[in-house]
Amino acid sequence: MINLILQPVIILITERAGIMDRIRNGDDGIRINKFLSDAGVCSRREADKYIAEGKVMIDGKPAQLGSKVYPDSTVTFFGKTVEVPDKDKKVVIAFNKPKGIVCTTDSRDPNNIVDFINFPTRIYPVGRLDKDSEGLILLTNDGSIVNGILRSRYDHEKEYIVTVNREITKEFVKRMSEGVPILGTVTKPCKVTVINRNTFRIILTQGLNRQIRRMCEYLGYRVVRLVRIRIMNITLGDLKTGTWRYVTKGELNELKRLIKKG
Repeated sequence: MINLILQPVIILITERAGIMDRIRNGDDGIRINKFLSDAGVCSRREADKYIAEGKVMIDGKPAQLGSKVYPDSTVTFFGKTVEVPDKDKKVVIAFNKPKGIVCTTDSRDPNNIVDFINFPTRIYPVGRLDKDSEGLILLTNDGSIVNGILRSRYDHEKEYIVTVNREITKEFVKRMSEGVPILGTVTKPCKVTVINRNTFRIILTQGLNRQIRRMCEYLGYRVVRLVRIRIMNITLGDLKTGTWRYVTKGELNELKRLIKKG
């Protein structure tokens, strides 16, 4: 999935493993729609549509259905800069998960997050965000990032905006903040701020199964909408639902610093 911005961008095809191996080893290059699909830009069918609309260029000329890409080619595509991924390179992406997508790598689930994103190299969700919830989740192929974020003893913050089915009271805020008995334990103290009549902000430092929903249910409330907007220093920002972006170098350095500090 990509978030299209109406301006041309340049994709430089570099000597990377995987896609470039297939180009080099092929007798006659690789079809442009397969190249774009393998690079994680879009599906082959979507690529054919963009090619027909003149949105794809090869070496400065409009690509045609069936055009081939070679190791020294330069491809342009409007909307988002895409590089041919190195299968061994460590990547971290931020994804705005829509409601209904499941945070699993199990391909038997038709709504699994990996197939939905269709990233060109194998990545895994860091933790989970339940099927009915929305918002920020990180995916990576870097095990040290996964382990560092998920170790509960580090008390890493995660921030959510939650809408419930009735008016929020001072007593509700107090009890949510101090801890609620669920799943055989009492939740850690957390920060709760009222936004409006039935919406609040909550910052957790633990990740029990469906924790916020269970906390609210214990106090007689039902969650109507739950959106995660921050994981440690990584924020959702204006990332559109169903789209992803690379975590920036600065964000990644700070994330690693926080993990090490923990």
